[in-house]
Amino acid sequence: MSEESEQMKYGMLGEDARPTEEKLAKYRGQVDWSYLKPHFETGSLYFVDPALTLETVGVAISSDDKESVDSWLKAGDLVKIESLHASQWEEGDQLFEALVVSPFVVCQLAL
Repeated sequence: MSEESEQMKYGMLGEDARPTEEKLAKYRGQVDWSYLKPHFETGSLYFVDPALTLETVGVAISSDDKESVDSWLKAGDLVKIESLHASQWEEGDQLFEALVVSPFVVCQLAL
């Protein structure tokens, strides 16, 4: 076995020819805080403002659209989850829509 074939492959979306939005759809779902908490603890959880869709943010992250992501971070439309948010959600029974865009998870409050 060659060294190259033994290395892990991180191409989450792979060589699938479908549009990115369709590929990301299988990584989206409704979850509670217990699912999101480990991602918060590793610093990989972000909250998406309702003015944006999870798919829009997911496509930007997966396509390495740094300009859009930086713009959303500066505007507060994409926020890294901090302890204050986590402590509020720890106490509640809130549901979230979440999308895994490795190595990140983006979420919004479920309606």
